[in-house]
Amino acid sequence: MVSGRSRATCERLRARASTARSPLMSVSQSDTGDASAALSMTGREEAADGAHRCAEARPASGENALKSEDAAAGLVPRALRRPRSNRGKSKEHRRLVTHRLVLHYIVPCMNAYGLCIVDNFLGNKIGERILREVRNLEQAGKLRNGELACSRFGTNPSIRGDQIAWVEGSEPGCENIGFLLTRMDKLITYAHGRLGKYNIRGRHKAMVACYPGNGTGYVKHVDNPNGDGRCVTCIYYLNQNWDAKEHGGILRIFPEGKSYVADIEPLFDRLLFFWSDRRNPHEVQPSYATRYAITVWYFDSEERAEAKRKFRDLTAISQERSTS
Repeated sequence: MVSGRSRATCERLRARASTARSPLMSVSQSDTGDASAALSMTGREEAADGAHRCAEARPASGENALKSEDAAAGLVPRALRRPRSNRGKSKEHRRLVTHRLVLHYIVPCMNAYGLCIVDNFLGNKIGERILREVRNLEQAGKLRNGELACSRFGTNPSIRGDQIAWVEGSEPGCENIGFLLTRMDKLITYAHGRLGKYNIRGRHKAMVACYPGNGTGYVKHVDNPNGDGRCVTCIYYLNQNWDAKEHGGILRIFPEGKSYVADIEPLFDRLLFFWSDRRNPHEVQPSYATRYAITVWYFDSEERAEAKRKFRDLTAISQERSTS
């Protein structure tokens, strides 16, 4: 359970949100239990407790670069450094722990800083199963060159160099990917009504992505620049023994109106949340080793409905013009 001292530490860090040396939340969690079928605002959630680490950021590769974690520098609050065993605890206890994890860490971090990291999300065993499924998709030729949002550009490796597949998680051979998606959904479920002004009631299919390690990346862009309904981007990384100095592949986020950037290393079993709109332009820096990730976008129900209405109207106008 989250201690009073831990909460106080997080509150002190949150109070410094306006400074350039703003903290970046990092949470470590071992998560087990039965997977639910869909994003639901009710139902039984199960999760195991882990170490909670709220790391204060400092300049890294440049004077305004913000690292995702820095335990070695002693910046992790003492009360949050050691993992705590949750073995023998009841399912209800684990549910309450995860609920507090979301309410006291993920939600405050997202609302204050616009991004949040959860490390050791599923554990090595499940993470390796997911990685196998992703590699199987790649070997079966299921991945295609990622397309640009503007259709006139199509595919352009100099702008976007990943290969992708869209997955629901219910396909044969994707059972563990499906398990991952339900665990993401559970975190969003607990945060319902607390993530900004959003009313999250659904999500996109998962995008399985692979950068082949030939020096390609993805230039600076915004996931949702035009109000298509996407409000939260959630990325799960699958890269074992990743060394950013050698392999590159850092996700660099440029928080709107801030004097720093956030450099996120695509480490194995790491989960990342950030706002999908213009508050978080970001880029994938060139990757020199095979880099895997699974991305999901969660929708704000009102904005998504409005985007669909506009699309229907534009489609109707286009059809009228083509027949006139």
